[in-house]
Amino acid sequence: MENIGANGSKGGSSFSLPEPALEYISRFEVELGSGIYELGRTSDLGNRRIIPITGGKFEGPLLSGNILNNGADWQIVTGDGLAIIDTRYLLQTHDGALIYLQTQGFRYGPPEVLAKLAEGKPVDPRKYYFRVYMHFETSAPQYLWLNRTMGIAIAMRLGSSVVYDAYRIN
Repeated sequence: MENIGANGSKGGSSFSLPEPALEYISRFEVELGSGIYELGRTSDLGNRRIIPITGGKFEGPLLSGNILNNGADWQIVTGDGLAIIDTRYLLQTHDGALIYLQTQGFRYGPPEVLAKLAEGKPVDPRKYYFRVYMHFETSAPQYLWLNRTMGIAIAMRLGSSVVYDAYRIN
């Protein structure tokens, strides 16, 4: 990689950009409601469906607690099976703090793999792509660092739940 000088020029005194590092936050186990609301084709992008988030838990070195029963995944599914993820839900930490969490991302894979997921069958998460970006909001002083955190997660669907490992990008 080429170094860029302090004044933006190539060469001379140089700075190199730091490489991103991932710091493990926690494992999330998100419980999904039994009813999926299929709204049908609401735009040229695809079919809208809403999947209730009814609870769950998260546990790890930086964040632990419960997922409250008040959220949903506001998905759009395109004609080729791409699920555009847009979840919004509320976390309550082990010490009582409330944290709003929104995730946005994608789930896609071969049609036969997506069909098994739709049937609720277990599928090796290496056989499909399921990644989300995480955005947090809180007023709890001990968790204000989350308001400035870019988080990412690698996820898998397990029947009536979604499990993902969340990381902070440093």
